[in-house]
Amino acid sequence: MNTMKAKPFVKWVGGKTQLIDQLEALLPADFDQWENVTYIEPFVGGGAMLFYMLQTHSNIKSAIINDINPDLTTCYKVVRDNPSALVDSLTEMQKAYYALPSEETRKEFYLRMRDEFNTKSLDPIRNTTLFFFLNRTCFNGLYRVNKSGLFNVPFGRYETPTICDPNTIYADSELLQKVEILTGDYQQTLKHAKGNTLFYFDPPYRPLNNTSSFNDYTKDAFNDLAQRRLKEFCDKVEAAGYKFMLSNSDCADMFFDDLYLQYVIDRVWASRSVNANASKRGKLTEILVHNYIVTKQLLIA
Repeated sequence: MNTMKAKPFVKWVGGKTQLIDQLEALLPADFDQWENVTYIEPFVGGGAMLFYMLQTHSNIKSAIINDINPDLTTCYKVVRDNPSALVDSLTEMQKAYYALPSEETRKEFYLRMRDEFNTKSLDPIRNTTLFFFLNRTCFNGLYRVNKSGLFNVPFGRYETPTICDPNTIYADSELLQKVEILTGDYQQTLKHAKGNTLFYFDPPYRPLNNTSSFNDYTKDAFNDLAQRRLKEFCDKVEAAGYKFMLSNSDCADMFFDDLYLQYVIDRVWASRSVNANASKRGKLTEILVHNYIVTKQLLIA
């Protein structure tokens, strides 16, 4: 369908790469006729939808992304503003890692880098270099922090992980030139909306049950109170006359069906891939909420 070069530069739990076609089908039916579009992602995460939208829809003239994780938003800024310095730094890191003679020495190196990253006192290039390194060499590519906000994912056993991917970094950098990058509470994004604006919300998902929780991207849990606060923000977006779509888990207690009662809710198929055991991943439905009725999918149907 597309020959895109830019793609997410980090692995991210809940990334939307596998759902792109379904999300595209549920955009507003007339989206490609909108002019001078502003695209806003208040929870950018790995950015799969961002990179897709910017390469597929040329009518998007500006984009605003936000995340509460400052290490992640620093990554986006470094990729956008200093790709060459980042590539040089990652190349050195990859060379040093590949030269290590055993799994034990690789693990020791990993733990040293994790400790350095957790000092929270690094310049942006070094911080981003370590973020990339840890993302590529930690267990399952997870990003998880403890209650103190310190990265605590254990070592992953990969002999030659791709720590530096120059082509992706340069392609992403080029695309990010039209993107404003914010750090903090997602509610600050509303003041950046203007004219034809589409919001795409991909918040930390509500757990399907008490044992399946994984939203430790920050030290503060995204609980049901936070989900209700987000719904109130969607109401503000609606009241201001802007369009939005929102992804979340399809909970058996119909939590979101009740919460977003006045909006349209579609269900899409997605693979859950947090489980390290591939046989236990399977397919589940997720919900996609939006505040417009006619979608591209309905036109096709």
